[in-house]
Amino acid sequence: MTHSIPRSVVKNLDLFRAVPDKDLDTVLSLARPMRLNTGDTVFQQGEPASQFFVLLHGHLKVVQTTADGEQVVVRYVIPGEVFGIAKAMQRPAYPATCLAVEESVVLGWPSSEWDRFMTGNLQFAANALQAVGQRLQDAHSRIKELSTEEVEQRVARCILRLIDASGEKTDEGIAVNFPITRQDIAEMTGTTLHTVSRLLSAWKDQGLVITGRKRVIVCKVDDLIRLAEGAVSGVDRSAARKKPVEPF
Repeated sequence: MTHSIPRSVVKNLDLFRAVPDKDLDTVLSLARPMRLNTGDTVFQQGEPASQFFVLLHGHLKVVQTTADGEQVVVRYVIPGEVFGIAKAMQRPAYPATCLAVEESVVLGWPSSEWDRFMTGNLQFAANALQAVGQRLQDAHSRIKELSTEEVEQRVARCILRLIDASGEKTDEGIAVNFPITRQDIAEMTGTTLHTVSRLLSAWKDQGLVITGRKRVIVCKVDDLIRLAEGAVSGVDRSAARKKPVEPF
């Protein structure tokens, strides 16, 4: 099983870059590779948090169902990220569902190994703690946005975050380099599909973005930044549906 994923691929990840080859072989001997097709789940909300993971290839979506049954897209997982770290948050169960938005490859380890990883590899521990801190900061930022910002700002800021994390330069602009729907954007920004569709259509008419089936390309980044900062585009800002985001 240690040879199913090349050592060099794992060693190039920030989490494991400083790990000696001997220790890395031990880490790999405990790992379980998973190949996911689009729509496959890594774990379900409420399941016992029996593993933690690192994404090697592809993109994943983390989705939480609220107490009133509404679905919130919490974030996307990009290659090299550690995720499913409920153990680090002192949680016995996964607080959200994680599923593949495209073909992906994941490595999983038993949650019982978390403390060993943290104490035996200072670089892993530092990066893992940074990841936990970033998740909390992102969650708090989204709570603030939901409380204080208009829907147009939230949608602009959401798309900017996506291209910052997973942007790919094209002849037309900077594309989100994984499939994403308007419904996904609505669930990330606490608004409705209708509102997101109306905003993206207006921005497309203004030359800010190009949209297609599960596709978003930003043509004028500076203009989108101005909207995220509160500039008025003239698009109706009504119909916001704000939903809470749980920090985890």
